Amino acid sequence: MSDATRNFNARLRRIDESHARLGRGYVGKVRPDGLIVFAPRRRRRMIPLRGVLYLLVGFVFFKAVVLAHLGGDTYEARIARLAEGHVLEQAGAMIMHPDTLTLWVAGYLAPVLR
Repeated sequence: MSDATRNFNARLRRIDESHARLGRGYVGKVRPDGLIVFAPRRRRRMIPLRGVLYLLVGFVFFKAVVLAHLGGDTYEARIARLAEGHVLEQAGAMIMHPDTLTLWVAGYLAPVLR
């Protein structure tokens, strides 16, 4: 195969790859010289950080509501009973153990829920 054919095939391959990337989304920008250039859209994270943060805040709020509703002694007794179970229940007891933020939020919620 001649060099001209090889160069032509390489150029066609680059054009096809660029076209495939632009097919998944693109952003058009105007350069300072007035030329409009299209670039592929950047890929987003698979797990949105804002969603994970909302999930964690919601879980802490859930623990605080349960703690404020049951009271500290009853909550600790239930966590201790949960810790005596099998591995999955022990993991749940570890997760449900009241942390500082949960105790702080439960302190504000206790007068409202009782």
